Amino acid sequence: MAGAVTASPQPHEDAEAVSEIAADGPVVRLALPKGRMQDNVLKLLEDAGIRLVFDRRGYRPVLSIGGFETKLLKPQNIVEMLHAGSRDLGFAGADWVAEKRAEVVELLDTGLDPVRIVAAAPADFLEGGRPKRQPFTVASEYEHLTADWLQARGYRARIVRSYGATEVFPPEDADCIVDNTATGQTLRANGLVIFDELMRSSTRLYANPHALEDPARREVIEHFVLLVKSVLAARERVMLELNVSAADLERVVEVLPCMREPTIAPLHHEAGYAVKAAVPRRQLPELIRELKARGGTDIVVTEISQIVP
Repeated sequence: MAGAVTASPQPHEDAEAVSEIAADGPVVRLALPKGRMQDNVLKLLEDAGIRLVFDRRGYRPVLSIGGFETKLLKPQNIVEMLHAGSRDLGFAGADWVAEKRAEVVELLDTGLDPVRIVAAAPADFLEGGRPKRQPFTVASEYEHLTADWLQARGYRARIVRSYGATEVFPPEDADCIVDNTATGQTLRANGLVIFDELMRSSTRLYANPHALEDPARREVIEHFVLLVKSVLAARERVMLELNVSAADLERVVEVLPCMREPTIAPLHHEAGYAVKAAVPRRQLPELIRELKARGGTDIVVTEISQIVP
């Protein structure tokens, strides 16, 4: 996705101007992710109508809605800070929450930046989809997840802590690895075969449990969650409009996957009806076919920005 929000940080003076939006009341300490997750999270906030203005260093953006003190951190650090209580709210990957064994509350799964945490090795290290010899050496940034996986599978191995570029460890410095992957392309390029999956992860919104116990901060957090959810819900649907004759109206309505009920309005000169509904995007190809077969005409599909229940 486009990262227009981050490409050209606004001057510091603009940040001071936006900060005037902040009102007296509770302040929620929000952490936003640096790195791979950053663009998609900032685009999500932008689509929710939340504008970010960055200071000169670019690490402490000011939000266009009051009640937040915001900092950009690496996702691993966000998890640690949420667990420690120095941050109230933050976006991070489920993999690092599991790895850090953090006591946090998951508020929503954005579904953004999905990855799998997998075990991979050169093909000649495997036999029948399992390591052909033990003990072996496994390299990973995920020490706890790897240790749990080894115990669950009954493998005997030594863990070597990696600090990035884990895929280059085999075969000289490790027999296999545990790493995250979105497509598996990097693993294949390094001659590695996936032979097990530990978990699936994506960008999620977490809160420190104590922040939710404070009614004032909880109200600010819940409103923030509502705004983010409204964008995620809108991305799943499109607005579909069509015209239909009075004779075919009920046949069309019965196949419309509406949120509640469709909006129906009579056309001029009693020429039929206009029907409007927010429908699941993934069903659109077959739905259009079915609506046409049932007498629907003049079908128009438009994007939705937000859906607030």
